[in-house]
Amino acid sequence: MTRAFDTPLETIGQVLAGPWRKPVNMLLEQSYDNHLSVHDDAMAQKLGFKAGPIEGPTHFSQFAPLGEAIWGDRFLSEGCLSAHYRNMVLEGEEVRAFIEREPGEDHARIWATKRDGTEVLKGTASVGEHAPPTALDLRLNELAPLEQAVILRDLKVGQRTKRIGVCMDANQHMGALYPFSLNDKLAKITEPSAWYSSDATPWKRAIVPFEMISVLLQHVARQDGLQIRGPAVGLFADQEIRLIKGPLLVGENYEIEREIVALTGSRRTESYWTRTFVYHPGGSEVIATMLLNQATLKESYAPYAAEHAILYPTAP
Repeated sequence: MTRAFDTPLETIGQVLAGPWRKPVNMLLEQSYDNHLSVHDDAMAQKLGFKAGPIEGPTHFSQFAPLGEAIWGDRFLSEGCLSAHYRNMVLEGEEVRAFIEREPGEDHARIWATKRDGTEVLKGTASVGEHAPPTALDLRLNELAPLEQAVILRDLKVGQRTKRIGVCMDANQHMGALYPFSLNDKLAKITEPSAWYSSDATPWKRAIVPFEMISVLLQHVARQDGLQIRGPAVGLFADQEIRLIKGPLLVGENYEIEREIVALTGSRRTESYWTRTFVYHPGGSEVIATMLLNQATLKESYAPYAAEHAILYPTAP
């Protein structure tokens, strides 16, 4: 059987690098809470950004050929990508992915840059359940808990959602949060593979690309019942996708539930970290997980200052 990718790769010492790619922004029409998202140019400019950015997990596709080159099919069935998004990428900008692994290790350092050297993301790639802590495992331990929450004041660490069924068919429109189908994405994906659309794979089924696992698990996010004050605009700041029991398959039914594992913040944001657990319908065995830090911009929530003053009258 042929390999999943024929992406041209370059070896630079201990580093394996992919080609320069121009990812496409497919979220220009994304909407929630009756407004457009930060991926819309006008909304992004209103919030002080140059234009609507490419969604972070889009870049995960560029690491799939690198992981396969090192670990083979194993990376596509029990691989993990764990990344902190560092700088936004705008449509038309080129991005290159890199991976560096010590020989024989089941984990590696990853990063991506623009042509001018600007770092897009950094993190780790790994395979198997016995790999060392991921980039986000370590990052979570370093972050201070959120204090003086306003937008996220109704959320609690340890809070879990009900189970929700999810599925991704090839031509299924994924809704307002992701206004496109898998086939739409495959027409523009940076790293094409026949394994994304053909049953001629080791699993006898087409597999969901890493970046589309994010879509599969997040397109029902508004059904979670998590109480977040709004309308407010958010973006993905950190993300980890881990496969445990094989790839996720196109057209397959799954169930998911989420747990809030951390609440953190910065000068501009309030962030909630959720871990999504993926199951076969009715099952109890976790077959994949996603850790996601969604950073909500304080300035996008109109009553933020007024509500903060009421909630924390003695705060400096």
